Amino acid sequence: MEQEEQRLAEVKDAFGVIRVIERGPYRFLEFGDAVEQSCVFMPDPAWLEYDYTRAMLLGALCHPAPESALFLGLGAGSLTQACLRFLPLQDVEVIELRPEVLRLARQLLGFADDPRLTLQVGDAMSLLPQAEMADLIFVDLYTDTGPAAGHLAWGFLEQCQQRLHPGGWLIINQWGTARGAPLGAALLRGLFHRHYWECPVQEGNVVLLVPASLEQQPDFLSVRARLQALAPALGYSLQPLLEQVRPAS
Repeated sequence: MEQEEQRLAEVKDAFGVIRVIERGPYRFLEFGDAVEQSCVFMPDPAWLEYDYTRAMLLGALCHPAPESALFLGLGAGSLTQACLRFLPLQDVEVIELRPEVLRLARQLLGFADDPRLTLQVGDAMSLLPQAEMADLIFVDLYTDTGPAAGHLAWGFLEQCQQRLHPGGWLIINQWGTARGAPLGAALLRGLFHRHYWECPVQEGNVVLLVPASLEQQPDFLSVRARLQALAPALGYSLQPLLEQVRPAS
C-alpha cells in the first residue's frame, strides 16, 4: 500500500520553488515541478538511500585517509552527514547556492551542525577560488531542469581538480545520457585526459572519480577492503557499485 504523502513546506526563492514532502519515514527535497532532488531516511539522516550517493561515498574511499572535504551543493545533506560519520574528516566545507535549501535541510531534513563543518551560501563557481584545498571534492550541482552550468564548464571543473591536495579525488555526480555515458563525455575526456573512472547507477546518473594527477591510480584492492570494513556500520554494501566501476568511456 502506498504511504500517504504530506507536504511539509513549500517556499519560492529567486531560482524557483522548493518543497519538502514526507512519505512514511522518508522526506524528499523537491525543486520546481516535483523534481526530486534528495531523499532522507529520517530515523537516520546519514543513511544513503540513492545509489548515486552511495557511489559518491565509494569514490571517497579511493582516498586512504581523507582529512578534508569540500561539498559543492548540499541538497538535503545526507551525503555530507554520511561522510562526517564514516570518514576520518577533520575539516569539511559546504557551498550551497540557495539559503532556503540550507534552512529546510536544518529544520525539516535532519541536517545537523558539526564543529568540523563550515557552511557558505553562494554560487560554487564564484566561491571555489576562495575555498580551502581538500582531499575530497564533491560536485553535485542540480536545478529542477538538470545539472547546473558547472557540470559542463571546462574552467570550473579544471579548478575543482586543482583545488585537490596531492592524492585527492574529485567526485562528480554527472547526468547520464541515453547511451549510458556521462553528459559531456567528450569534454570530460579532453579535460581529464581520459584519466578518470565512471560508476553508472540505477538512477541513470554516472558518478565520476577523478584523481588529482595523471600519476595517480585508484587502488581498488584497498578500496574493497575499506568498504568491507565499513559495511556493518553502513548497513549496506558498496561492493555491487565497485563492480560497476569502469575506466573512462
